[in-house]
Amino acid sequence: MTAGGPSPAHRRIGRRERYGLAPWSDGVAAVRAVLRRDPHVPPPEWGLSSLRIFKPRLGLPARLGRRPADGLVPVYNFVNRTPRPSAAPYSVRVRDGRDWRGGRWTYDGHLGTDFVCPVGTPVVAAAPGMVVRVSLDMDMGGRKVCLDHGRGLFTTSNHLARVAVGEGQVVRRGQVIGWSGCSGIEFLLFSPWLAPHLHFNTWCDGAVVDPFARPGEVSLWRRRNDPVPHTPGDEPADDAEFTPTRWDPRLLDAQIEACADPARRAALAGIEPVWRRAAAVLLLRNYCPGLFGELLPVSPGRHPVEPRLDLPFPASVYRGARLP
Repeated sequence: MTAGGPSPAHRRIGRRERYGLAPWSDGVAAVRAVLRRDPHVPPPEWGLSSLRIFKPRLGLPARLGRRPADGLVPVYNFVNRTPRPSAAPYSVRVRDGRDWRGGRWTYDGHLGTDFVCPVGTPVVAAAPGMVVRVSLDMDMGGRKVCLDHGRGLFTTSNHLARVAVGEGQVVRRGQVIGWSGCSGIEFLLFSPWLAPHLHFNTWCDGAVVDPFARPGEVSLWRRRNDPVPHTPGDEPADDAEFTPTRWDPRLLDAQIEACADPARRAALAGIEPVWRRAAAVLLLRNYCPGLFGELLPVSPGRHPVEPRLDLPFPASVYRGARLP
């Protein structure tokens, strides 16, 4: 990787903040929640093949706060396209996983797209949306912003150091929603070997959808498999017509009833309003599917996969993505 200049924001975000430990009381509480073993969630699977996820050639320059001189953000991991049983433990082994091109630029339990970026890189909304969750979940991606983009499309931006938006806020395409970091239990365990990155989830009607497309599939990126940042004046006409997804409380409650953990089940059922409940249900069932005996529909009807997303970084930082 050819290194460009250090990111100014990289120097402004302190060590505790980048790891999700600021404020200190919140960070300690989040770590303690992870250390309390949940009997309903099997421990993650590790192995020697897990060493392949570190990729120091990409991680070291980002650790030093440097971006590629060509302006392309490197992809660190793709979505694993090999289905796994919902009750299977979370796995960081590089064994059965295959990315959208049939390669191994992923690992068995990986269900998002990772972009290597220095701490403090601004992260933007990939499409207009409503902020439905801002939280610190050390075992589910660290500090995050979850956006409902309407028509069943839902994204989460994970491992953030700092957040710029609040729940219930409507954001426009390209608006800064936070700054990248290293929050999450994996970084506390494996720094400095794990590269700082943005973990970007894309879900449609509650199910994981790879934003990259195989032949015959529809890509979520507006430029198919070549995601680029938003530029002013290039907004789709339907951006102005954004409305949040309509969630059916009865469907959500049916999914909550399928949760095997009584404490989590009670907590989910008490979340109001319904869009906050939907965000909590989607997050838990996609990160801990084994908690649910069955993954049920959570939104009325089915929405098509559509090319609606831009790169979740501003054009002032990256001009596109570098695919491995």
